[in-house]
Amino acid sequence: MKPINEIAKKINIDEEYLIPFGKDKAKIDLSIKDKVKDNPDGKLVLVTAITPTKAGEGKTTTSIGLTDGMHKIGINSLLCLREPSLGPVFGLKGGATGGGKASVTPSEDINLHFTGDLHALTSSINLIAAVIDNHIYQGNELRINPNRILWRRALDMNDRALRSITIAQDDKKAIPHHEEFVITVASELMAIFCLAKDEEDFKDRVNNIIVAYDLDDKPVRLEQLHITNAIFKLMRVALNPNLVQTLEENPVLIHGGPFANIAHGCNSIIATKLALKLAPVVITEAGFASDLGAEKFLDITCRVGEFKPDAIVMVATIRALKMHGGQLFEELNNENVEALLNGVCNLKKHMDNISLYGVPAVICINHFESDTEKETKALIKWCEEQGYDYAFCSGFSNGGEGAKELAKKVSEVLYNKKPKFEYLYDTKLPIKEKIDIIAKKIYGAKEVIYTEEANKQIEEYNKLGFSKTPICIAKTPQSLSDNPKLLGVPKDFVITIREVRLSAGANFIVPLAGSVMTMPGLPKVPAATKM
Repeated sequence: MKPINEIAKKINIDEEYLIPFGKDKAKIDLSIKDKVKDNPDGKLVLVTAITPTKAGEGKTTTSIGLTDGMHKIGINSLLCLREPSLGPVFGLKGGATGGGKASVTPSEDINLHFTGDLHALTSSINLIAAVIDNHIYQGNELRINPNRILWRRALDMNDRALRSITIAQDDKKAIPHHEEFVITVASELMAIFCLAKDEEDFKDRVNNIIVAYDLDDKPVRLEQLHITNAIFKLMRVALNPNLVQTLEENPVLIHGGPFANIAHGCNSIIATKLALKLAPVVITEAGFASDLGAEKFLDITCRVGEFKPDAIVMVATIRALKMHGGQLFEELNNENVEALLNGVCNLKKHMDNISLYGVPAVICINHFESDTEKETKALIKWCEEQGYDYAFCSGFSNGGEGAKELAKKVSEVLYNKKPKFEYLYDTKLPIKEKIDIIAKKIYGAKEVIYTEEANKQIEEYNKLGFSKTPICIAKTPQSLSDNPKLLGVPKDFVITIREVRLSAGANFIVPLAGSVMTMPGLPKVPAATKM
């Protein structure tokens, strides 16, 4: 690895704007914004994927490979990624710094404590919770209803035992009440961290959080607890983007990390805005597939950050497409052109989703060694018959050299095709109508139904004046539907909204579809046992 100050020079960042965390990583002081404010914005590329499977798609690996590939063909690109969560790192998925020769480094540091951003978030979230309970204990001047506390404690770990607990049980003066933890990366504060445009916007959004309702069913906002400055002091350093490098010594910004199945799944607006001033091409990724991360990036992050993406990369693998076509995971190394051609329906659906936004897209076929010549030719023929731009990528095995074909194709699209970007829905539409549009147009649902509780919550948010906010649906990433067992492109399914939550500070509505959990659990054999 090169010293981080040398990596900074590649994007014209002077040492005075670096806050070093050792020799190989640093934060970028936000005061640099004044220096670069008059620079023209670069072009923005979003990387998304088909519906994920156990076979693996390699979206982050592709993003890193594409960045290195761009440098190989002489285009100075800058990658923006999300920070890993300790939950997946020690749970099922493992780390989130790419793989093989398409990786960011120092990988272990990034996957674990990094520069402390997630620790700062967790501490801030739990400070708010502690102050709420202390306020009730000390006389409850705000008349907070203990049974209507909305703010949830957090832990950046998969721990299903904390999904539903009772607190203050052995304190005679306190009032025992129900509590549920969320994983830090699914919290409203993480969403605020990644949607805030600057420090002042962050504080304004924090002030606006509705933490509870009082005994008259009126909202209690965080501003009324008088701890905004304390939260900001905990978060002040974290708000500065983190700079690291790829294995090929190219710069990467890693900042913020909301889950895409529960939260909005994109890195911070602060980092992306800065990157657009530092490089002619900026590559970013959104979590999971187009139905979750990409939809939320295009309808929430782009709306708030005022971004207009110039191109989208759709990552797919022959292995994953064969699974969507009915082939068993254990048999994926066996050639099966029929299963592949049955499974391309999933890829087509995700490409159809992207077309709704008017942004040109490139299919990236992430190459695995098990891909056979017949399977490869069949997929190429299908892409050409559909009229799709496509390229193969072997970044995992060959680094930037293996991503040059993809980089050339993406650059062709960037400089030869003009996007006609538009949002999927108008935020002025009623809440249910916006949910319907996402569920029917993006997921392909036949109908959306609501529980009695969800209907009451929507009515309440309408009365509070939150009917004109974006929608951030929480659902399984493993299917276009809300049933994780339905692969391919499910037909005639119904989406069930069981609960609707309000993130007033983040300024979006969160409908919970199916059985999605805001605090994941560990698998039978956690990744932590394999380290």
